[in-house]
Amino acid sequence: MSDFKRGDTASWDTEQVRRSQQHRSQPTTRRRRRKRINPLVYILFVAATSAILASVGWLLMSDLCAFNRGTPKTVTVEITADDTVSTVADKLYDAGLIKYKWFFKTFAGVAHAKDKIGMGSYELNTDMDYNALITGMRSSGGNMNAETVRVTIPEGYTVAETIKLLAKNNVSTEEALLEAARTYQFDYSFIDNDSTDISRLEGYLFPDTYEFYTNMKKPGAALAKMISNFNNKLDDDQLAAAQARGYDLKKIVTIASLIEKETDGTDQGKIASVIYNRLEGPGDKGGTYGLLQIDAALLYALPGHTGVITNEDKAVDSPYNLYKNAGLPPTPIANPGLKAIQAALNPETTDYYYYALGKNKLHHYSTTLQEHNNFLNSGDYIGN
Repeated sequence: MSDFKRGDTASWDTEQVRRSQQHRSQPTTRRRRRKRINPLVYILFVAATSAILASVGWLLMSDLCAFNRGTPKTVTVEITADDTVSTVADKLYDAGLIKYKWFFKTFAGVAHAKDKIGMGSYELNTDMDYNALITGMRSSGGNMNAETVRVTIPEGYTVAETIKLLAKNNVSTEEALLEAARTYQFDYSFIDNDSTDISRLEGYLFPDTYEFYTNMKKPGAALAKMISNFNNKLDDDQLAAAQARGYDLKKIVTIASLIEKETDGTDQGKIASVIYNRLEGPGDKGGTYGLLQIDAALLYALPGHTGVITNEDKAVDSPYNLYKNAGLPPTPIANPGLKAIQAALNPETTDYYYYALGKNKLHHYSTTLQEHNNFLNSGDYIGN
């Protein structure tokens, strides 16, 4: 018989349960001991971070408020129709007016700069804070969100023709532009702000390609833009030399306008020499007695004239009739381009007093009246 007893079974089960419970009660993982940060290191970290943030904040605020910009200087910034707030920031940075482009763009967004900045040429300086820079780039014509139009003003256009072209391109109405030409106060000493005749702008609306706002509420700004362009093209040294010879800016521009209307641009220097010879020549000035006899000036006083110029036309009583009045007309007769202005400032040196157009579409130049008449009676003269 087996020696196994029933009581042995119970004893064995009890032992197994006890061992199983002991096994489960033992932890399966070890607790990790937390490392405590050194209080001194923490304090130093907080202090360093605060110092860095304070320094960065001071640099940004200094730029925002125009502190510590160095030696004050004034620069000209040109804003075009192609510019955005981002490119404006680039231009201000390149001009030394701001130090942090991204910060200016952030401020410009908050300040709604797109609704304020407009096309134009602006004189800004390093004393201007961000808000002053934005305000300094305001345009009376419109802002960066406004629609624009590109207009090319041809060389030799008169003020009246220029205004018609601007109106045709919807810059403003012809009536508003004419009113501005008569009454707008321009900030240039060579513009007669006391006059109410549009001829006060003649010669100073520089022929070029421009971006204009459409439907401008202040069309005088469009005219001022062309005058500003004219002013920027002037060479002070050349003007000083002309002044020393007795020719102020108005006379130079008047001569340039005569040159512009008398030639296609291939012989402006020679045309200039004839004008100066008739103005300055000795004695009877080659038989001209100082009469410029330029048809374009006469026609300026005869708007709407068509056909050939007659002897009756040449008898018209007008200060622009240079067949009757020696010297220059009272104002320029058109808006000359840069080449014509340069020719007026630097004429060729010749002994010519006359010129006439040949059938080859080139001017024939003569020293004496006899030589000139011989050409007019020849088969080469375009009038024969």
